[in-house]
Amino acid sequence: MWIGACTSSIGTWMQIVAQGWLIYRLSHSAFLLALDQFLGGIPIFLFSLIGGVVADRVERRRILLGSQYVQMASAGLLTILVITGHVHVWHILCLSFVSGFAQAFGGPAYQALIPTLVEKEDMPNAIALNSIQFNVAVMIGPALAGQALAKLGEPWCFGLNALSFLAPIISLSLITARFLPQKTTESMFTSLKEGIKFVRSQASMEALIILAFCMTGLSMPMRTYIPVFVKDIFHRGPETYGNLLALMGVGSICGSLGIAGMGNIKMKGRVALGALACLGLGIFGFALSRSLPISGVMMVLAGASMMAVFANVNSLVQLITTNEMRGRVMSVYNFAFRGGMPMGNLLSGWLVPMFTAPVVLRVNGMLLVLLALYFLLVQRRVAAL
Repeated sequence: MWIGACTSSIGTWMQIVAQGWLIYRLSHSAFLLALDQFLGGIPIFLFSLIGGVVADRVERRRILLGSQYVQMASAGLLTILVITGHVHVWHILCLSFVSGFAQAFGGPAYQALIPTLVEKEDMPNAIALNSIQFNVAVMIGPALAGQALAKLGEPWCFGLNALSFLAPIISLSLITARFLPQKTTESMFTSLKEGIKFVRSQASMEALIILAFCMTGLSMPMRTYIPVFVKDIFHRGPETYGNLLALMGVGSICGSLGIAGMGNIKMKGRVALGALACLGLGIFGFALSRSLPISGVMMVLAGASMMAVFANVNSLVQLITTNEMRGRVMSVYNFAFRGGMPMGNLLSGWLVPMFTAPVVLRVNGMLLVLLALYFLLVQRRVAAL
């Protein structure tokens, strides 16, 4: 399962790099870069709550298989459009929405599947190690994409991504563990309300959901606008774009290994908030820098901090949640965590043409630092965990 997920993630990151570069090459529009991210994330914001209910009612492995098939078909279609020379920006935007729709159902099922494969006391390590496979992909995928873009062109990135989905499909077919949902006569809406009610009954859970939304909403625009910095500030090509994303992946792996090495530590909330402040400083430093080496260092810092926040917050949510509510609660978490991405990109896409990308990212970085200080010093529900 780990190898299959890692292979698929590498392919996905190759497509992310190539897709962002292709959109900016075709349109030279920062707004369309943000719109692509918005359309890829908004289905998760709209449908992940329903996806969580489905994950508690249907065998989760089957949901994941369906999600992989849809994403593979989308990548394959984009490959054909680019090879034939018929690709337009609106094609890319539509396929981003379709892939996001598949992830809206696959995401809660995948996160709810992990606890069925490991013991509860091993949960923090399992989440951190699972994050490592994702971030190995973040390091390798962009680096490969940068080389492939420069020497082979976009179709190779999209085609390899389509083929990469075969690995998780085979892995999922080999898994013997099964989640057998309890039969229920409740309507989907009633089940959904129960999941939201459970979240609201846990004061700390509400704070974690808000934190997840704000973190992704303020941090993800940095990744979206890297092509703008590469082309307009550093005057470099796709290799530099891939290398910067790869450096962010190196930082993410370091952050994941650090969290995994700590094990089931106490004060996860304080560790998460400290990492959130470092993330804000990393984004601020990247937006301020006009030196490529310094920008690379800031990418490493941002990647390590982002993964430390993600792993600790995810662990806390999983540990608070009961198994029968896990799909629905993780869908609420996914709704916030993944929903912050399109909202943050949409807002930044409106602001960047007026204030420029460096200014917007500097403001986002400082807001993340202030958010961490607020939860550390004023609203201490997360810091107490």
